[in-house]
Amino acid sequence: MTSSRSLDTIDTLKSDLATLLEHLPDLQHRQLIQQAIATIIRLAHSEIDRLDWKILAASLADMERGLELFHTYRHVRKVTIFGSARTPVDSPAYKMAVDFARCVTQLGFMVMTGGGGGIMQAGNEGAGRENSFGLNIQLPFEQEANPYIVGDAKLIHFKYFFTRKLFLLRESDAVALFPGGFGTQDEAFECMTLSQTGKFGPVPMVLIDHPGGDYWEAWSEYIQEHLIQKGLVSPEDPSLYTITDNLDVACNAITQFYRVYHSSRYVRDLLVIRLDAELSDAEVEELNHNFSDILVKGKIEKSAALPQETQDETIDLPRIVLYFNQRDLGRLYQMIARINQMGQPSEETASHPERK
Repeated sequence: MTSSRSLDTIDTLKSDLATLLEHLPDLQHRQLIQQAIATIIRLAHSEIDRLDWKILAASLADMERGLELFHTYRHVRKVTIFGSARTPVDSPAYKMAVDFARCVTQLGFMVMTGGGGGIMQAGNEGAGRENSFGLNIQLPFEQEANPYIVGDAKLIHFKYFFTRKLFLLRESDAVALFPGGFGTQDEAFECMTLSQTGKFGPVPMVLIDHPGGDYWEAWSEYIQEHLIQKGLVSPEDPSLYTITDNLDVACNAITQFYRVYHSSRYVRDLLVIRLDAELSDAEVEELNHNFSDILVKGKIEKSAALPQETQDETIDLPRIVLYFNQRDLGRLYQMIARINQMGQPSEETASHPERK
């Protein structure tokens, strides 16, 4: 039971924090800051133990490092590369990952990896230190950062896997997966699940093998036989990803995804899709004709920025809005592919697909 002395201490803390907030500058996000502090104060009333507080403090420290680093690079699209830490440097898969990372950075993108060896090292090697991020993890058997990112300011050592994965996905505008073990498989399926539930993406996912390799083709056969044929996922769900052993196909899958499509978010139940080129009325009507099956209600409509988006940096971009059923994700990706065949993006967008 909390003593009266403890309650007095907490009340004093609340008063001190209220005074502090009053003297802060007129912060744009004052209300959210107050909510975050209020959550911690409410926890101070509870009976959680020392280990709980250590987890909370370490998680916040992880978040602080990630948020501060990526804020500087928020206007550049990034490609997260996943794959086995055990891939030898002289293997065809390693070379393919180096070449892919070099290709996307030449197109203007930056590359994120887990900062370790194998495919992660290949990604940082191909991208080069200037265009690389490393999101390493602190382990009892310490995972050394690879030589292409060690010592760089864009290398972060996370305490927890969940905060590390949060930033690997939250900050990514494309995901490239190379052959790997349980972790790579987990990352592939989690990307699809989070996208389907509206927590991530949509972003292009490219499953890349070395020329002649069959890792992802064998994986695709499993998906077809055990998931699609048994009705456990939609027949359109393979539209979520591109499987290839061709470097040009892999890079084009990413750049073409952002030809007209810019980004999306939910405003309550409404999916807002921002575009780099306005669609004509006839093109929107075509979308309604071909994709009405993914709507819960209403129609796909053109829109300006919604009131809830007034602080969004994309406020000037044209939009379409729809009540997406959040089930037919493969069909949504098919619609994005069709949108990218429409409109006429600006010369700036066409020349710099990496810019948000």
